[in-house]
Amino acid sequence: MHLVYPAVLAALLFCTGIYGVLARRNAILVLMSVELMLNAVNLNLVAFDVWLSRTAEEKLHSGQALTLFTIAIAAAEIGIGLAIVLAVYRARGTSDIDKLRDTAEGHETDGPDGTDGPNGNHGPDDNGDDKDSGSDNGPQPPTAKKAEATA
Repeated sequence: MHLVYPAVLAALLFCTGIYGVLARRNAILVLMSVELMLNAVNLNLVAFDVWLSRTAEEKLHSGQALTLFTIAIAAAEIGIGLAIVLAVYRARGTSDIDKLRDTAEGHETDGPDGTDGPNGNHGPDDNGDDKDSGSDNGPQPPTAKKAEATA
C-alpha cells in the first residue's frame, strides 16, 4: 500500500475539521471538528510509522504509541470540553458561540447606543438619573437587577 492514500485521506479529514471549526457556531460541533482534526493527525502518525518501520526495519512503533497518547488526551479534552459546554448552556440557555462572547456573570454586552445595559444604564447602581432626586424607583437591590438581566 502506498503512503499517498492515507496521507490524502488525512489531509481531507483535517481540511474538513478546519472548515467545521471556522464555519460552525454550535460549540458541540466545533468540538467534534477538533476531534476530526486530531483523528487526521493520528492517521498520519500511524501511516508514517508503518512506512518508516518498513524502510528502516525498526521494531519500535513510536508513531502508534504516540497515537495512543493522542487518543487518551483527546478523550480527556472532549470530556472537559463537553462539561464546560453543558455548564455554559445551563447558565446561558444557548451553545451558540457568537452569543457567548461575554462570559462574565451578570455582565451584559454593550447596547446599540454604546451603553452598558439594555436600558441605557451606565453603571450597576445607575437608574438613569444623573442626580440624586430621591425618586420612587430608587436603586434596586442586586438580586432584582440580576433577575432582570437573566429574564
